[in-house]
Amino acid sequence: MHPNPAFRAEAPARNIEFARARAFGVLAVSAPDAPLLSHVPFLLNEDAAWADLHLVRSNPVVRQLKQPQPARIAVSGPDGYVSPDWYGIDDQVPTWNYVAVHLTGELEMRPADELRALLDRQAADFEKRLLPKPPWLVSKMTQDALDRMMRMIVPFRLNISDIDGTWKLNQNKPPAARKLAADQMRSAGVGSEVERLASLMREA
Repeated sequence: MHPNPAFRAEAPARNIEFARARAFGVLAVSAPDAPLLSHVPFLLNEDAAWADLHLVRSNPVVRQLKQPQPARIAVSGPDGYVSPDWYGIDDQVPTWNYVAVHLTGELEMRPADELRALLDRQAADFEKRLLPKPPWLVSKMTQDALDRMMRMIVPFRLNISDIDGTWKLNQNKPPAARKLAADQMRSAGVGSEVERLASLMREA
């Protein structure tokens, strides 16, 4: 997380809302040589006390996690390069604006008999975002194919102890300069989801 308090003033509820809507992040677990990273979809429960996910059985995280251990999911949002020329004021430097939320806690392997319910909940959560498409259901698979797939994956839960967010949107610049930069981000930005980032910069 960025150390500047100006970029970390969002309400906890907004960080939770962002992570819940994005529902995809990078899971990081410590290991002797280097952190183990996995890109995972996840589901936050109602009060954001935990995030449920699954990993393929051959994932190094699965092999390492014989008992619960500290872990973090980094959830990234829009990001983009900001040119100093965009502010209309002197003595500025290049920077990169972005939104990110970290879910920190203890990762534990869950019992195998919880896997089917997790798959049903994950499918339902994402399929409802595709309306008016009729939802795909796990029950549409043949039992043999479902059994084979389920043998390959393992359910996990991150019991969350902290949720922290960085919303780096030029809040440390004068409002007029920030809005000029937002206009340039929208029309000529380099990054990911730059139009959304520009809107957030204008609202900051």
